[in-house]
Amino acid sequence: MPVTKTAKRALRGSQKKQLVNQEIRASLEKAERKARKTPNLKTVSAVFSIADRAVKKNYIHKNKAAHIKSAFSKLLSK
Repeated sequence: MPVTKTAKRALRGSQKKQLVNQEIRASLEKAERKARKTPNLKTVSAVFSIADRAVKKNYIHKNKAAHIKSAFSKLLSK
């Protein structure tokens, strides 16, 4: 546990950031599951949108987003 005042403040900030990161990643995973279950243009474009926003805010790496988008493009083309 943090001892100093600034360490306690930093812990609070990092916990808030962790919650936001978890929410973004969870929404991406939820959209991925939905798109895998019913692969159509609407669900796949939602995955693309969430992945792009996550990259823009540095929640996931750009190559991970590219990997996701490539996989769902293949899924949609079938």
